[in-house]
Amino acid sequence: MAILADEKTRIIVQGITGREAASFTKDSLDYGARIVAGVTPGKGGRSIHGVPVYDTVEQALEEHPADASVISVPPAFVKDAAYEALLNGVRLLVIVTERAPRRDVAEIVALAREKEATIVGPNSLGLISPGKTKVGMVGGPAADVRKAYMPGPVGIVSRSGGMTTEIANLLTQNSIGQSTAISIGGDPLVGSTFCDLIPLFEKDSETKAVVVFAEPGGTMEERLAEYITATHPKLPIIAFVAGRFVDEMPGVRFGHAAVIVEGDRGRTKEKIRLFQEAGIVVAQEFSEIAELVKTVVRDRDS
Repeated sequence: MAILADEKTRIIVQGITGREAASFTKDSLDYGARIVAGVTPGKGGRSIHGVPVYDTVEQALEEHPADASVISVPPAFVKDAAYEALLNGVRLLVIVTERAPRRDVAEIVALAREKEATIVGPNSLGLISPGKTKVGMVGGPAADVRKAYMPGPVGIVSRSGGMTTEIANLLTQNSIGQSTAISIGGDPLVGSTFCDLIPLFEKDSETKAVVVFAEPGGTMEERLAEYITATHPKLPIIAFVAGRFVDEMPGVRFGHAAVIVEGDRGRTKEKIRLFQEAGIVVAQEFSEIAELVKTVVRDRDS
């Protein structure tokens, strides 16, 4: 099974006439995603790769009911686009735009909670349920996605968009398929954290383990360790914490806006320590992930 999106998920793309959005729309369609409409104010009546374009979300949904929206608009317009989708009943938003204003993101998340909707991102490449759908730009062209991803029992949740696919490819090379792989976004404030998504995988009877790709900065990993310690879920979690060099080289830029280390707060060594104390299996090397997954799944099934 998959979480958040599957082959039945109907998708609209807000900002579809932009170069980036037009490109990932084609890639998603080629993979089999059900993109039913696009929205760009003032450009209604056009068509992008056969997808009809409307001026507003309301107009698009009148003709094409949808479950999800991918938002690819300039940062200043992310809040308006997200509100428009949420207020018109869309319950899954994937925001690929980077560096949306934090206050705007906080207000989007608050409205999403009120509407019982899920936000992935901002600064997310999206998500893939292998063999079912691709929501956003994660994985790139359909041919590349089919090489890197395969259906199976392991979920992926990653702070890095590119590493989402790298993990999937590593697992696929070791004949380990994936249920759903999610790029949660690299901005300081995102709609769905590890703690939001792990419970969804727990409810999926066909997901047998989850791989978490963590980074320096923030407290998302610390909160996941607290959640695991408090709830003792049966679902095994394997984590890889990237950027250990950041601890030893203060002032080095990592790449994501969320990678901010202040004193001991956000340091990789502390994240690893807390993960291990919580019972999360930590891979010391990226290449170890696949073997660790095989081990924990075997132990769980035995």
